[in-house]
Amino acid sequence: MRHIIDLSDLTEQEFSDLYKLTSNIIDRPEGYADACRGKVLGSLFYEPSTRTNLSFSTAMMRLGGSVIGFSDPGSSSAAKGETLKDTISMVSSYADMIVMRNPREGAAKAASMYSSVPVINAGDGGHLHPTQTLTDMVTILRLRGTAENMKIGLCGDLKYGRTVHSLLHFLERYRGVQLYLIAPDALGLPDYMLRFLKEHNMPFCQADSVEQVLPELDVLYMTRIQRERFADAQEYEKLEGSYRLTADKLRRAKKDMLVLHPLPRVDEIAQDVDDDPRAVYFKQARYGMFGRMALLLTLSKLPFERAGRQAIGAHGIKCANHKCITRTEPYLPLTGRVGERCPYCDAPLELLL
Repeated sequence: MRHIIDLSDLTEQEFSDLYKLTSNIIDRPEGYADACRGKVLGSLFYEPSTRTNLSFSTAMMRLGGSVIGFSDPGSSSAAKGETLKDTISMVSSYADMIVMRNPREGAAKAASMYSSVPVINAGDGGHLHPTQTLTDMVTILRLRGTAENMKIGLCGDLKYGRTVHSLLHFLERYRGVQLYLIAPDALGLPDYMLRFLKEHNMPFCQADSVEQVLPELDVLYMTRIQRERFADAQEYEKLEGSYRLTADKLRRAKKDMLVLHPLPRVDEIAQDVDDDPRAVYFKQARYGMFGRMALLLTLSKLPFERAGRQAIGAHGIKCANHKCITRTEPYLPLTGRVGERCPYCDAPLELLL
């Protein structure tokens, strides 16, 4: 059994099975009320969260299991300087599965190396968010039927938006997907993601506004401008409210277009959009709970073998990303050549001076 660090790690058959189970739970949730009775989920949220945190807790309780953990790192031993390795080693001796959100990119990968139970990535900085991708795909497949030959616009913060990065990783497996990247220059896709699109022959075009491409789209995936990802408050204020969807703009869209959003929203979707039947973001959030129920149930039934002993520290290189988990957890093994991708966060490696 593997950890869930990136949803793209699942094979097509594994994802198909997971989607079928999710659909069964959506259609008949009462049949799964005791499916995880006696199981314990360790919930470690080092960052604020409403939907993902509550969704996982609710999913586990609806399956008959229980939840331990924290939603504020200040109330954990992390506030005393405990390493991620030690936290994970301890919690994995209490729980049957761990779900973790951490502001450091690559943190989920690092946690998986020291856990004796499966680790589920609930978001690692601006890197990946696989269970949001599961939520997005369940919504698209339930409401559209397929993701093939889909024209999808991704709007807003594409630079720091881990939900966007995870979704793009996963859409690589579908044929005929056309991407429309709608963002200001300062919030465009990072270089490593643009390279990913080119390496996997995923056609994309870049646009300056929603209106420019709206009539073409089958799905519009809105994201908020994330204040917490900016070191400079003035830079955030310049972009706040730059890209906004309103009911008036929606008149130009297809009658069956879907409007998705990982939530929370700020002002990028006006309140007057909520009553439009194409606005499915609250239904999307509910589907996410069922998808997480299916994921937890699947993990609870599979055998697990801990990874082997890990090396310690870097060898002449470092990750160029100052938000990488290796910057704060120096014991993490790091090998490779300059210019190659960091195994934790996908940023390039550089010389350790």
